[in-house]
Amino acid sequence: QVQLVESGGGLVQAGDSLRVSCAASGLTFSDYYMGWFRQAPGKEREFVASISWSGSKTYYADSTKGRFTISRDNAKNTVALQMDSLTPEDTAVYYCAASRSLAYDLMHDLTSGYHYWGQGTQVTVSS
Repeated sequence: QVQLVESGGGLVQAGDSLRVSCAASGLTFSDYYMGWFRQAPGKEREFVASISWSGSKTYYADSTKGRFTISRDNAKNTVALQMDSLTPEDTAVYYCAASRSLAYDLMHDLTSGYHYWGQGTQVTVSS
């Protein structure tokens, strides 16, 4: 079965950097575009970043553009999110997600655009 396992979350201070990763198994990784979403307490799950099948195209939420970088390694079946200049507003559970849809440009920032989800990893940024 498909499994997505996130790692790398933790407690950091404002201005610090953190890298979270997601290891995928049970799927042909290069057939899936990947995304990162986050959910803060009492809020809806929101899009953070996405990356196309080969990694040639990426999208970012306005709130993360210029600070976060998404990357993937199809040989290792992993996707990572490098987060720099973190602020307390970035505090959330971060989820990776995988989609076998061909409509990357249309669906990449929608939770409904993904078929598989990880369990999430907590990122807490203190002020």
